[in-house]
Amino acid sequence: MFKQTLVTTVVLFILWSVIDFLVHGILLQSAYQETVHLWRSDDEYYAMLVSAVTLIYGFCVVSIDSNFIAPKSLTTGFNYCVALGAGVSALVGLGSFSYMPIPFSLAIAWFGVSFIKLVAAGLVAGYVVKEPATAIGDSAI
Repeated sequence: MFKQTLVTTVVLFILWSVIDFLVHGILLQSAYQETVHLWRSDDEYYAMLVSAVTLIYGFCVVSIDSNFIAPKSLTTGFNYCVALGAGVSALVGLGSFSYMPIPFSLAIAWFGVSFIKLVAAGLVAGYVVKEPATAIGDSAI
């Protein structure tokens, strides 16, 4: 099961990195330029920290799915991450809007991309992570 968790985490890291590049690096660039006073300059940006946080976050999402969500299936993974996505996305998008002077449209975009990334995580985890095989003679307690 741990190997499935690691493989799924790596797949999510790559998928989420591509999504983040497309959304934040291309689609939302004009919104970020309008609010340039809020962000670190390119030379102050911690790209390695962003990557580390993304990797840790992905591992946590997949670990919860692997260890605490049953039965293992595409539907269960999807449902788990839709619920998680609604909460986390509200925190990321709307929560940020409550204390940062960002446009509401940017908050909605953050909500949307966070939700999409978590739904994708549920689908990937639901597809990759399977029930562990039980050994002959093992009995359920």
